[in-house]
Amino acid sequence: MKAVEVTRNINATASRVWSVLIDPCALVDADTGIARIDGQFSQGESFVLRADIAARDFKITVANFEPEHRMVWQSGMPLGLFRGVRQFLLRANEVGTCFTMREEFSGLLLPLIWKSMPDLQPSFDQFADALKNLSEKQPSEKKQ
Repeated sequence: MKAVEVTRNINATASRVWSVLIDPCALVDADTGIARIDGQFSQGESFVLRADIAARDFKITVANFEPEHRMVWQSGMPLGLFRGVRQFLLRANEVGTCFTMREEFSGLLLPLIWKSMPDLQPSFDQFADALKNLSEKQPSEKKQ
């Protein structure tokens, strides 16, 4: 198994961070590294995501959806040949909210696919920074 992870302390309530995290339009409009999302985030639903870092669409299923606490996305190849599971966690802390995003990759083809994958850490950092910036803005503030 291989994994990529990022954590940020966000000066906003978990409710505010969650509202940004589950808003596909906000995620695409901001500098999150996501070019397109077709669909909505809800338990058991699937959506299509295109990331700036990849030249392809990913069909993703929302495997877990616990408002203001946790969301899990999963995607992969048939027969468990390759699988990615991305988890978003929100925990209250002294600043407001601790946000963690972690993706674990597994499967028989992991050694081959991992070698051809770009370094995902910069895109994880970009997403977390954009989520932090959006969440810390007052709701009435507009993107300039």
